[in-house]
Amino acid sequence: MPSFFKSKKQKKNRPNQKENSQNQSTNSMPESLNSSLSANLEVIKQKTGNSADVVIRTLRIGENSEIRSAVVYVEGIVDSQSINDLLIESMMNKRDLQVKMGQETIEIIAEEVIALGSVKTVSDWDELFLSLMSGETIILFDGNEKVLSAGTKGGDKRSIQEPGTQMAVRGSRESFTESIRTNTALVRRRVKNPNLWLESMSIGRVSKTDVAIMYINGIANEEIVEEVRKRLKRIDIDSILESGYIEQLIEDQTLTTFPTLYHTERPDMVAGNLLEGRIAIFVDGTPFVLLAPAVFIQFFQSVEDYYARFDIATAIRFLRILIFFISLIGPAVYIAATTFHQEMIPTQLLIAIAAQREAVPFPAFIEAIIMEVSFEILREAGIRLPKAVGSAVSIVGALVIGQAAVQAGIVSPAMVIVVAITAIASFATPSFAIAISARLIRFLFMMIAATFGFYGIILGIIMMIVHLCSLRSFGVPYMSPLAPFIPANVGDTVIRFPWWALKERPRLMTADNSVREQKNQRPQPPNARGMISRKGDQNDS
Repeated sequence: MPSFFKSKKQKKNRPNQKENSQNQSTNSMPESLNSSLSANLEVIKQKTGNSADVVIRTLRIGENSEIRSAVVYVEGIVDSQSINDLLIESMMNKRDLQVKMGQETIEIIAEEVIALGSVKTVSDWDELFLSLMSGETIILFDGNEKVLSAGTKGGDKRSIQEPGTQMAVRGSRESFTESIRTNTALVRRRVKNPNLWLESMSIGRVSKTDVAIMYINGIANEEIVEEVRKRLKRIDIDSILESGYIEQLIEDQTLTTFPTLYHTERPDMVAGNLLEGRIAIFVDGTPFVLLAPAVFIQFFQSVEDYYARFDIATAIRFLRILIFFISLIGPAVYIAATTFHQEMIPTQLLIAIAAQREAVPFPAFIEAIIMEVSFEILREAGIRLPKAVGSAVSIVGALVIGQAAVQAGIVSPAMVIVVAITAIASFATPSFAIAISARLIRFLFMMIAATFGFYGIILGIIMMIVHLCSLRSFGVPYMSPLAPFIPANVGDTVIRFPWWALKERPRLMTADNSVREQKNQRPQPPNARGMISRKGDQNDS
């Protein structure tokens, strides 16, 4: 490289190096806390960029106002009333505190002055800023290198509302919110057991997101709990903004469209799965909680299946399995039947379909692709549009486009019916995660059907089942308890036994405590003859 260009490049890079050195000097801070109050406050202002929402309130406490102190908190994520009533007012009213600043003074103030439930000592800057940005209040004292951190988390948050994605006719109307403490409390209301353990951690080098795992000690498999804990601690990423980040970083298999973790916004569903031995993963800032391990049949179960009678729940589960296969291979079956296997269609129906397709210039596969892509566009548009117009636009758009496409001779009326039934079936699937998997695989089955007919569809189903049997969720086979077949756990799969017959928890998730703590609860109605005789005796008396 010529020296002229080299020197010019060096001159160009000098300002950037100067800016980097200035940024490093700005972000640099001492390793340990200083005993000077003003020096510590200056570091806090410098590190936070003198942000407007970082409130610093200086106070003097003690008998002669000898102790200089400061209260620091971030406005908006704290409970301001607790800070004013239980912290600042308590410190200012404690005039008879006869202590001088020393090593034990901070413990005396924490025990005798601060009227808050959670108070801990902080001795390094990393822990100080983590507590400050988590909604806690920092109390600094002049002449002491240690500070206090008071639990004042709060601020504005969304109230508990009805679930928006997992609706149920019968059951709780509560759903999770974006506050992790509110979510864990909703579960503890349903499982009032000291063995319901909660482990918290912070994930994300920049976001420092609060993540917690919850399980019932003695029911959950300790090996699975340890595996969940190990995978979470292994995450090294800048930020965690939603539970989907966690799901993609800890799942067993990435190259699959089927979800290997279950997510829900219903506290009663989380409580039920905890009692079966699963582990719940809570992430601050999202109303969706992850459940691990997850199995395939779990995505076709609804929370109201356990609130209804077993015969009704079993019939509805069979219907959901049928719905899943319709959404998966509905258009593929139509393509295969009209392209390769016309002899399988009844004669009158075949004549009607042929008359409809007489003016259509495209083969059945291209016709199905056009309609499926058009409907996917309408579905995505209906989701993104405002609620006031989203449903109206999607319904009117589907009607207008479908009718216009039939009149223009682009598609046949039979294809519009097939695509509409397929779309309704995908909406009826209880879990959105498994429904969107079927939407993607549907196009693959359509291509196979256009090439090999019914033979291709059967081969595709076999390959899909083999793929499902090869999946694992934290070591648990994805198709259990059907593959491997566990007779004791079949009562809560496609069929659901009565509650008195469900005597065992899933064996692969509960190592030592698979038997439910319940006696024989089978209904035993009284003898009708004895009831009549007792009633007659009462009438005689």
